[in-house]
Amino acid sequence: MNRLSAALLLAVVAPACTPAAPPTAPLAGARIGGPFSLTDQDGRPFTDRDLGRRYAIVYFGYTFCPDACPTDMGALAAGLKQVERSDPATAAKVRLVFVTVDPARDTPPVLKTFVRAFHPQAIGLTGSQAAIDATARAYGVAHGIGPKSPGGGYLVDHSRAAYLMGPDGRPIALAGQDGGPAAVAATIRQWVK
Repeated sequence: MNRLSAALLLAVVAPACTPAAPPTAPLAGARIGGPFSLTDQDGRPFTDRDLGRRYAIVYFGYTFCPDACPTDMGALAAGLKQVERSDPATAAKVRLVFVTVDPARDTPPVLKTFVRAFHPQAIGLTGSQAAIDATARAYGVAHGIGPKSPGGGYLVDHSRAAYLMGPDGRPIALAGQDGGPAAVAATIRQWVK
């Protein structure tokens, strides 16, 4: 084999042998997340450090929501359950976290009933309005109470993003609940290592 043939062969074969760079997380470098200090569904203090070195799917909503929140939580929980069936070790690294934007009504017992309806290991978080507002701001979540009805009820407008956060507390990707359980499961499988 002459030198030119060897050089051409090396040029063709070498790129195929070079490992591909790992994909960059879609939310890498985004300013989403941060420390928080809230109360869990059992009435105990809960901070970002209580997630340990686990991944977390963090979703903000409220239990009295008539449509979006239960639909989104259903998709998130069903996606996590799909991964639990096919890859329990990966699923065990993920926590589903629901943070209320309506702390006046979403007390720990209310949250406990709500999150347990979706997943037995889901975490529901509440706190003072100031603590909820600070946490929502850190996660880029907009929210606000709508007008009260004659009976005193009200809706809460809020962002619907569900973030997959890494064990280091940094954002990785949107969990994809709008795509249903299969999209959530695909996101978990792609990014949870």
